[in-house]
Amino acid sequence: MTAFDELKRGDIIWGSDPLSEKGRPMLILGSPRFPVHGIQLITVLVSTKTYHEDSLTLRDNDYEGDPLGERSHVLPWSLATLNDAADVELYMTSLVSDRTAEVATRAIEYIS
Repeated sequence: MTAFDELKRGDIIWGSDPLSEKGRPMLILGSPRFPVHGIQLITVLVSTKTYHEDSLTLRDNDYEGDPLGERSHVLPWSLATLNDAADVELYMTSLVSDRTAEVATRAIEYIS
């Protein structure tokens, strides 16, 4: 597994879902390091459900590594911050930087 402090923007991990007791894929949009709190992973949730009309569908060419097993969709309005290595079960793959930037822009549009 990739170490918590080596995870970076564009990586997709299996992490603790704050809305559920089970984990889920999450796309890392940022991994800032804070003097008191250390590294925090700013993520958006990834889903295989297709009923989210504003989700961003991931295509095979969006991946820098191997694609996820099922057709997946990023939910740019669904942000979660992970504070601890225990919140990350495993590294799955990563997205190309252009697609990650597009997701980040959409997330910013939701909060601005």
